[in-house]
Amino acid sequence: MGFKSKGTQEISQKVENMEFKAKARFMRVSPQKARLVLDLIKGKRVEEALTTLMYARKRIAVDISGLLRSAIQNADYLGQEKGFDVDVDQLFVKSAIANDGPRIKRIRPAPMGRAYRYQRRISHLEIVLAQKGGVEQEDLATVVGEEKTHAPAKKKTAASAKKKSVGRKKTAAAR
Repeated sequence: MGFKSKGTQEISQKVENMEFKAKARFMRVSPQKARLVLDLIKGKRVEEALTTLMYARKRIAVDISGLLRSAIQNADYLGQEKGFDVDVDQLFVKSAIANDGPRIKRIRPAPMGRAYRYQRRISHLEIVLAQKGGVEQEDLATVVGEEKTHAPAKKKTAASAKKKSVGRKKTAAAR
């Protein structure tokens, strides 16, 4: 399918919500470093995300772009095979996650016959795509990280304003 990496790959999709997933497991990069790149593409359209990954100056960006292309192919395949109406131009990155994998313990020689232990971190990457039309605006706002607007606060009445001004005078006199 074009995407080859050092880790294994799993493919799954949720048809009810029109979400398409692609997973890359056992990638030899720390999850913290992978999250730096994944945060760049969250909430963006697929074309923008691919362009962003093309110019990202991190080693993992190449693997993430391959994973994103795999998720796009999963969406296209499902649209053709199952007969769903999937428009690839309408897809956006709903979520991009980097989870911890197992750690590889290593030993480095140290002075005077000692040894220093260190750990090689491994991550499991997951990208979920969704269609713009299938997601409500509230869900999209939470994906992008924007806060929902709340109802405006009630206006203060004249009685409550007097109470607060009296309280302030008391505290000023107490000083």
